[in-house]
Amino acid sequence: MTTFTSTASNDPRSLFSSVSSVVSANQNCTIDEETLRLPLAVLYSLFFIFGLVGNLFALWVFLFLHSSRNSVRVLLINCAVADLVLLACLPFRVFYHVNGNKWELGAVACKLVGNLFYMNMYVSILLLGLISLDRYLRLQGRGRARRCMQMRLWGRRRPWSWGVCGALWSLSLLALVPMIATAEDSQDSRKCFQFKKRLSVTGKAYFNAALVIFFWLVFVMLVVSYAKIASQLLRVSQDKPDLPNAHKYQRTAKKSFFVLFLFTVCFGPYHAFRPVYILTQISQTVRCDTMQLVDHTNEVMLLFSAFNSCLDPVMYFLLSGSVRKAAMQALGHRLPFLNDATSNSSTMEFRRSSVPMGLPEPGLTPRTSICVLNSTLRRTGAAQNGLK
Repeated sequence: MTTFTSTASNDPRSLFSSVSSVVSANQNCTIDEETLRLPLAVLYSLFFIFGLVGNLFALWVFLFLHSSRNSVRVLLINCAVADLVLLACLPFRVFYHVNGNKWELGAVACKLVGNLFYMNMYVSILLLGLISLDRYLRLQGRGRARRCMQMRLWGRRRPWSWGVCGALWSLSLLALVPMIATAEDSQDSRKCFQFKKRLSVTGKAYFNAALVIFFWLVFVMLVVSYAKIASQLLRVSQDKPDLPNAHKYQRTAKKSFFVLFLFTVCFGPYHAFRPVYILTQISQTVRCDTMQLVDHTNEVMLLFSAFNSCLDPVMYFLLSGSVRKAAMQALGHRLPFLNDATSNSSTMEFRRSSVPMGLPEPGLTPRTSICVLNSTLRRTGAAQNGLK
């Protein structure tokens, strides 16, 4: 690649000719796509199968078994829908890799599938951030103010999350249209999902950079929310070990850290590397072997992001005791060995009469236990102030 070292001349014409040769060389650079072709096809196939089963089951539980009608349920339903739309894009990618990295459906279909994938990934990211914010507001005792933020839709009052999710989907679809309609700098109708060299700093490069900033803002919100939730629950479990539900507060705190861990592992590496990928796209002097390394690294990081759609159902059932109980009861009719677990949960409900009034009950879900814990602490503080 001797053309990359010929810019030392002071002649402007020589410099222009050298830069032109660099651009031409980068345009003609052929990236090795064979190395990751079969591993990507296998892994995306597994993600599609397990993610589809898990999210369909979760959506069925949310819609038909879970009786709660609060804002978190609406956010979880929309999160499952976003994961399902993302998963629907994976068979197209599997077919592309199985077909020898040859796209047969045209450039418009390629951009539609690719942008739908990314759109639903960021919709899921924002919804997970909103769930963490909702849990934090409950712990801070602002649930009543949030419940007042309701809207009337189809003659009924709906939680605030209906309006937020409606606006989120509308804005996402509006942003999707120009991404599909805008032509790429160079298009090959037989190629898709590959490294795209941008000859100028286009609006898409700025848009991708804005998405990276958006992710890190949501990440900070998630870290702050779950860190405060976990620290307060751990502090209560340590300061008031006599509470009947003290051990469950500690367990709920650990589960909160699991959500943060899942979010970091799945989305953190991709967005930490994304600025490097964008800079490589718009740079005119990057070497061909560097482009290949960046492309392969980006593909591996993207696998972690797609893997999140398989782990989200685990998070739903792990964090919400009521959702987990409804799922266990539904499966218990078909899997007899699960009936014992369900009956134990019912027995727990029966023992609540022995719990002192005003204290959190052992059978409460993490979300409702946070509410009861908060109200209990407020009442305890008020009673102490009244005795002084």
